[in-house]
Amino acid sequence: MESSFPFGVTLAVLASLIIAANALVAVAVLLLIHKNDGVGLCFTLNLAVADTLLGVAISGLVTDQLSSPPRPTQKTLCSLRMAFVTSSAAASVLTVMLIAFDRYLAIKQPLRYFQIMNGLMAGSCIAGLWLVSYLIGFLPLGVPIFQQTTYQGPCSFFAVFHPRFVLTLSCVGFFPALLLFVFFYCDMLKIASMHSEQIRKMEQAGAMAGAYRPPRTPSDFKAVRTVAVLIGSFTLSWTPFLITGIVQVACQKCYLYLVLERYLWLLGVGNSLLNPLIYAYWQKEVRQQLYQMALGVKKGLTSFLLLLSARDGGPEGPRESSCPITTVSHSQLHGEDGKGREVSK
Repeated sequence: MESSFPFGVTLAVLASLIIAANALVAVAVLLLIHKNDGVGLCFTLNLAVADTLLGVAISGLVTDQLSSPPRPTQKTLCSLRMAFVTSSAAASVLTVMLIAFDRYLAIKQPLRYFQIMNGLMAGSCIAGLWLVSYLIGFLPLGVPIFQQTTYQGPCSFFAVFHPRFVLTLSCVGFFPALLLFVFFYCDMLKIASMHSEQIRKMEQAGAMAGAYRPPRTPSDFKAVRTVAVLIGSFTLSWTPFLITGIVQVACQKCYLYLVLERYLWLLGVGNSLLNPLIYAYWQKEVRQQLYQMALGVKKGLTSFLLLLSARDGGPEGPRESSCPITTVSHSQLHGEDGKGREVSK
């Protein structure tokens, strides 16, 4: 496949936006963890880190796409690049699923949640997630049937990985996990609705005091909403790529590599840009932290500009003169002090 300058520019812009947006959200979540010490925020931080690494990984492909004539890349190097891209993408998708399971556990077992999901458990989940992600990403390097027999540059996913690898990922991992978490989401929605109905009945019966409102109902529905948006976004982003990859395996004469790599793969990678935007919009605490960070940057920039203005003596800068100018007040001119009395000479 020939290199494409427009595709390379698009890839470069997308990689830059992914890195910038996720790094910003990662800083905000780190500040929130420092304030609140929440376990669930660690999963959000891991998602931002995984998406940032994906942006860094795809930025290594930009040079091959922008080079004219196409610069050949060694097959081993290309395989390693695509393995890192696949590992980061797998870590991002698995973290979304881990976040969904964490919210499901918080709603399903609210009294035992903090006993089950403690710091040790969260750290073990994150470590296991990255181990599985790198096993998935580097699997084609150790399994010959997942490798292309002939390599034709420039470096791209299907230049080194066979569509059978996509078929295996889809049938063994993606679609079964998607069905499982659709079940989790439906169960979460049912539990949140039951909580809301119970509270409404208790309020009508007068069992609750005055203006007291239980905090769990909005929290439940907020968790359900966030999970729905996250799972929906990565499903819409990656499903076209995976289904088309399966079609390519079934129909060897259908040459769909151009569509897969130029459009559908790019759509899937774009999910890493949607994730920080979702958290910046839907998560109130992340949105407030980003707002505070923006206010801090604005305040610092204003102070810096005022300092520069004061040092330069205003917008026109200091005016130098070879002769010093002495200012004499009206009272000093007539020989009086500040109280109107004459000054002795």
